[in-house]
Amino acid sequence: MEELHLNTADLKLMSAQQAWHYRVIPQRENGRVLCYTDRETDMAQVKEELEMLLGMGVELKAAPRDAVTKYLSKFYLREDAEQHAAAGQYLGASADFLSDLIAEARRLKSSDIHLEVYEERCRVRIRIDGLMIERYRLEKREYPAVINKIKILSGLDIAEKRLPQDGRINFDNGQYKFDIRVSILPTLHGEKVVLRLLNNDAANISLDTLGFSPADLRHYLEGVQRPNGIVLISGPTGSGKTTTLYATLKLLNKETRNILTIEDPIEYTLEGINQVQLKESIGLTFASALRTFLRQDPDVIMVGEIRDVETAAMAIRAALTGHLVLSTIHTNSAWGTVSRLIDMGVPPFLLANTLNTTAAQRLVRLLCPACKEEVPFSDALYPRNFVPYKRIHSHYVAKGCDQCHHTGYRGRAAVYEIIPIDQALAAKIKRNEHDIQEKLAELNIKTLAQNAFELFSEGKTSIEEIYPLLFSF
Repeated sequence: MEELHLNTADLKLMSAQQAWHYRVIPQRENGRVLCYTDRETDMAQVKEELEMLLGMGVELKAAPRDAVTKYLSKFYLREDAEQHAAAGQYLGASADFLSDLIAEARRLKSSDIHLEVYEERCRVRIRIDGLMIERYRLEKREYPAVINKIKILSGLDIAEKRLPQDGRINFDNGQYKFDIRVSILPTLHGEKVVLRLLNNDAANISLDTLGFSPADLRHYLEGVQRPNGIVLISGPTGSGKTTTLYATLKLLNKETRNILTIEDPIEYTLEGINQVQLKESIGLTFASALRTFLRQDPDVIMVGEIRDVETAAMAIRAALTGHLVLSTIHTNSAWGTVSRLIDMGVPPFLLANTLNTTAAQRLVRLLCPACKEEVPFSDALYPRNFVPYKRIHSHYVAKGCDQCHHTGYRGRAAVYEIIPIDQALAAKIKRNEHDIQEKLAELNIKTLAQNAFELFSEGKTSIEEIYPLLFSF
C-alpha cells in the first residue's frame, strides 16, 4: 500500500462512514473489488457484508493498521461521515462532485483547490496550512465536464480554452455561504483551475489571537490608533498580511469612523466598512480608487497592496492630509519597507513624516500536538554562522497521524517583526540610513528570527519551519 492511488470510481464504491466502519480501502480490479483492511477477526462476515453492499465479488487483503488509517484519513474524512452526513457526500465526479469538493475544502479550512490535468491523469489537490495535499484523482474523460461547470458558475466563456480567464463564484449549498475566486490557465494538456476560497466570516478574526507578543501588540496598536499616518505590513504572498489588516479594521470599525477599502480580492466582508473590488480592466486601480477616496471624507483607508509609485504617492498624500492609511507591500523585512518605498521614488522626508509603524510577517506551521515527538537536538541543524539565542537540548519533530492528515502539522501561527517609528528612526529615514540594528536592540524590538526561534524553543514548531527565517535575517 506504499503508493496507493484511488480514482473517483474507487472512492464512489462506498461512503466515508462505511469505509471507516469496515476499516477497508476499496479498489476496483478486474470486475471485483480488492479491499485492503487491518481487520483480524470476522473476515468471512466482513467479506459477505461487503459483497451484499457493493453487489460484486470482494477480496479482502490484509494490510498494516498504520497504512489503513493513513489512507482512510486521506481519502475518507471521518468528520464527514459523523458530523456532516446530512449534507450528502458524493466522492466522485458526479453532478454533485464540485459542490461537495468545495464544501469539503471549507471544512478542512483549505485556502485553495487546484484541479490539474496531465497526459494520462487528472488530480485534485487542496492547500491546508500552506501545504498542498492530493485528495482525488479524476478520470480524464470526466475532467472537461467539471471545468465547464466551474466556468458556467463563474460566468466565464466555456468555448474559450486558449486564453487565461478569471471569474468569481458565489457559493451557497445551504450549509456554507462564501465567495470563490476562479483562475483558469491553459496548459499543455488542458486547463488548470485554481479556486481561492474567500472567507466571508470575520467574526473570529482578532488581533489578540493572531500571534503577536505582548510587546509587539502594544507597538502595533500605538501605530494604528493614531488619527493619521501610514501603517505598512510586509511579507510574501500567503503570509497572512490581509488577515492582519482585517483584524485591524475590525478593531477600528466604529460608528464614528468612515472606513474605505480597495481590495483584490475582497476576502472578508465587514459590516460598517465600505469595500471596493479592484477592476483594472475598467481603470479601477489602487491609485484611481485612492484619488476618489479622498473626496469621500474618509477617516481610515485600507489599500490592498502598494504595487507602484503612483499608489505609494497617493498613500503618502492621504496620510499627509490627515487620514490613517493601512496597506501591504512585498519586502523581506520591516525596515526593508522603508528602502523599497524610497527606491520607488517616495521622498525620504515625506516618508519619515507619515510612517507610523512598519511590520513584517510570516506564517509558521505548528506541530500536531497529538503526534509530535521529542528528540535530542544538534547544533548542526542550525544554518551556518547562525548564533542561537539560547541553548536547546531537545526539540520536537513532525511524525504524522490521522488527526493531521499525516503531515505532522496542524494549524499555523503568525510571526511578526514590529518597528514603531519614533523620532530617532524618523531621522534615520530622512538620512536614508540602513543600519539600525543597534537602535532596534536599544528599543528591545524582536526580529522575525527571534520570534520564530521562541516558537521553536517552546516546542510549538520544528526547526525545518523556522530555518528560512534564521537563514535570511
